[in-house]
This record gives sequence, structure tokens and C-alpha cells, in this order.
Amino acid sequence: MAPFAMELLAASMILFMISYVSFWLTKLVFRRGETCYVIDYECYMAPKERKLDTHQCAKIVSRNKNLCIEDHRFLVRTMVNSGLGEETYCPKSIIMGEEEHPKLVDSVSEIEAVFYDTLDRIFARSKILPSQVDILVVNVSLLSAVPSLTSRIINHYNMRSDIKSFNLSGMGCSASLISVDLVQHLFKAHKKKIAIVVSTESMSSQWYSGRERSMMISNCLFRVGGCSMLLTNDSARKNQAILKLKCLVRTNLASDDEAFHCCKQSEDAQGYKAIYLSKILKTIAARALTKNLTVLLPKVLPLWEIIRYLLFKSSSKINLKTGINHFCLHPGGRAVIDEVGENLGLNEYDLEPARMTLHRFGNTSSAGLWYVLAYMEAKKRLKKGDRILMISFGAGFKSNNCIWEVMTSDLDRTNVWKDMIENYPPKMTINPYLEKLGWINDKAMDFVTPEDISKMFARC
Repeated sequence: MAPFAMELLAASMILFMISYVSFWLTKLVFRRGETCYVIDYECYMAPKERKLDTHQCAKIVSRNKNLCIEDHRFLVRTMVNSGLGEETYCPKSIIMGEEEHPKLVDSVSEIEAVFYDTLDRIFARSKILPSQVDILVVNVSLLSAVPSLTSRIINHYNMRSDIKSFNLSGMGCSASLISVDLVQHLFKAHKKKIAIVVSTESMSSQWYSGRERSMMISNCLFRVGGCSMLLTNDSARKNQAILKLKCLVRTNLASDDEAFHCCKQSEDAQGYKAIYLSKILKTIAARALTKNLTVLLPKVLPLWEIIRYLLFKSSSKINLKTGINHFCLHPGGRAVIDEVGENLGLNEYDLEPARMTLHRFGNTSSAGLWYVLAYMEAKKRLKKGDRILMISFGAGFKSNNCIWEVMTSDLDRTNVWKDMIENYPPKMTINPYLEKLGWINDKAMDFVTPEDISKMFARC
């Protein structure tokens, strides 16, 4: 019986090995063409005349006749603590003093400037023609125009009539990865295709002129920006790729009322419209991120690190750096960056790209992640084989996160940071808002009328 048992065992092992190899070969065959590569991406740089320095901020604030002395103080404290510098960008209509009565033409003009500037650069650099694009996805949460924003791009570039176009609105600051996820799923059904994703936001129609503090915060954080991405699942273009999508996980807590209402577009009692940001937003973001990473991390971290964490989680945090090299955090605000960094055990080197992006460009909504990535690239941090964790948050409340793998060691490209990267991180620690507007916190100002305060802001 012993020889028979040995033969049976050997046959079983051979059968197992054949089944195992067949499983992975079948999986490999069926996954061919499903891979999502990034060939190129381009972030938007607004004209210099749109810069929102301390003087422009004070000038805009001075026009709001609804504010009292305490409102001015709140705004200054918020700007001081926001993490933004003096070189973020504002829509032309707001610079021109038309923020209280926004026009559709201003919103469309702002959006189209982002579209055509970034797409022109991508088409020129990649040598791919607009007529070669098979899939087009545009995400702009706060503007739904007719014809659609995708139709405007198709018309401008005379794209094919059979292009598959998708226009996403209301998806919040994490919409960029939602768009990538949509493209990834389309790639499963459509082989050897080229896709364009455009992520931006409409700020012209969202400047808040009221005095609800939970809505005033959006003025201090959100700025003009955008990004276009060129993606493909064509393996013949693999050598052109700079990134490869490893996995993407989406988490949506909209079924929870507290999460649903913590970040939303709203109107105050006077009818002024803006984005409402709740005080518990940080707590909700932490909850959404935890749920998301519970699914995402086992896909990318080594098994031994997962086991170690499960055994000793009461006394230590999971070490993300065992499977991730870089951390691309949504630059939504200083408090959010601090909270995520602390919870994930990240150091200042890890958080620097997000902090510097917030400082230089502000919260550019769904495009912010790509400005952070561009900072890493400009600092020459990225090496072939490195893994990048992108973490995004958005209204709903959502946390959409993914892992990219760097596909090339040749990332010596010019990008939106090219003319300023040597100045970051900035060596000066003086806060321009505190230095130039700090006088508003003087208690002696209590006796000054709102009209006088407005005149003093206008002279700053």
C-alpha cells in the first residue's frame, strides 16, 4: 500500500500544481487589456494676474458689507491657520469684483481655460491626436452646463462621433479617482483604448458673500486649478507609461446622515450659496479612511506585516512603508493633512508634498492629488518600481484611494512646479496673513465700525 500511497500523493501534488498554474495563467489571459496605465498628466497653472495674495484677499473681504468685526477676525484666524501661501489662484470674475452675482459665462470660461491649456500640452507632448481618444471623462462637481462639458471638449478638438463620453458632477474632491475607476472598468470591456480624464472645479459661482462661518471657510481654502490625464490599456504603449494602477478602492458613507451632511453645497438664510463644512468633518474623514484602508491595505502590504499588526495592534500602528514608498494626500486643508498623517504614522517628509501643494495652489478640489504627485516628481523622489498611495476625500462622504506603481526611471519632465521647486519648502516661517492683517485681532478695534474696517482692509 505504501508505494500506491506515494504515487497517489505525487499525482495529487502534480494535479494541484497544474491547477494552480492554470488558474494564474487563466487569470493572466483574462486580465490582458484590463491594466490601466497613465501615459501623461498635466496640471493647470493660472495666469499671474489671478494670484490671490494678501492684498487681493483683503480687497475682496473689504467688499463684503455683511461682515462684522468678529467675522473679520474669524476670517483672518482661518486664513492664518489655513496653510495657504500668497500665490494661489482665484477666478477672474472674483478678482474683478463680480463674486456676489456670478454669471454662467464666467464659470464656463474658467473651466474651459483649464480644459484647453492642459489638454493642448498633453496632446503635444504625447504625440497622440484628439481623434485617437476613445474615452473621455470629465468631473466638475459644481457646474452642470448644457451642452455638457465633455461635449465642449469634443467640439473644440473635433473628436470622433463614436467617442464614449461621461460627465460627472456632484462627486466632490475625490472625483478624480472616481473617474479613473470608471475608466478602469471601461477598459475591461474595451481593449487597446486611449482615455482622457479631466478633473477640475468651478470656483466662480461658489464664492461666499454671507457670514455663516461654516460656509466662509470654503473661501479660505478652495482655489482655481485642474488636471488632465492620459490613460490607456494598450500594452503596446506600455513603454510610454509613467504609472500603472495596481488597485483602487472606493468607500461611500452616504447612508450615514452625519457623514452625508458634513460637507455639502448649501444656501444660508439670505440665499448666499457655498460649500458647508461641518466641525466634525475630520472625524468623518477618519472613519471613511479607516473603512477604505481595511480593504485596500491587504492588497498591497506584505502578509507578514498584516499578521504582525493583527497580533500587536493594541501596542503599535501598521507600518504602511512595508509596501508603500510615497504618500499622495489630498491637500484639502492643514487640519486634514495633520490628522491623516498622525493616524497613519507618517513623518514630515511624507507630508511635505501635500503641505507644499496646499501652500502654493490651495485646495484645488479633485485635481489636488495630481499637484501633489507633480511635486514628488519635481523633487525627483519617484523611482521605477515605487508604489504611491493616493488618498482622497469628498462630499458624500467619500474616501477613494488607490495604489500606483512608477513605471519608468526617466521622470525628468517639466511640470507645474518647474520654475519654483527650488524654493520649496519655503525657508521663511513668517505668515503673511498674520503679518499684514493681524491688527484686526487688537481689542481696540472693537470701537471701529464695519465700514472703517472695510476701508482699512482695502488699503492693505
